[in-house]
Amino acid sequence: MKKKLTTVMFRGTRDQEEQLRAVIEEYRGVPGAMMPILQKAQEIYGYLPVEVLRIVAEGTDTPLEEVYGVASFYSQFSLNPKGSVAIAVCLGTACYVKGSGDILDRISEKIGIGPGATSPDGKYSLEATRCIGACGLAPVLTVNDTVYGRLTKDDVDGILEQYQ
Repeated sequence: MKKKLTTVMFRGTRDQEEQLRAVIEEYRGVPGAMMPILQKAQEIYGYLPVEVLRIVAEGTDTPLEEVYGVASFYSQFSLNPKGSVAIAVCLGTACYVKGSGDILDRISEKIGIGPGATSPDGKYSLEATRCIGACGLAPVLTVNDTVYGRLTKDDVDGILEQYQ
């Protein structure tokens, strides 16, 4: 599942940009430095918006397409900010065979965004994740740090009501 950028207004600060440029300078000329640069960029900003990817591309003399390719390939990187209500639905094997795909579809329908996206108001973010290690509770989803297990798609409305 390919990640995509959504239209959430970028709110980076001058201080964050200075920190990022210092990181890029620290790794200048170091082979294989793209991963640690992107990791530190995500620590600074919380995610990797296109504006940050451009700074990295320019600072490392790397085509933006290549930087985007790395950021969108690895699941550790987020191209969108997390919403104040960060929802993650496990699509690992145990969860998927017990209906997590239907749960993901129901949540997407209810909050109006697809996996990998954040609502324009910043309230909700939705991720389809791999195994979260709670297979005995399958299917599982998390909202922020709360785990919900043994779910059906009919449980979605009640869970979302708690976060409205």
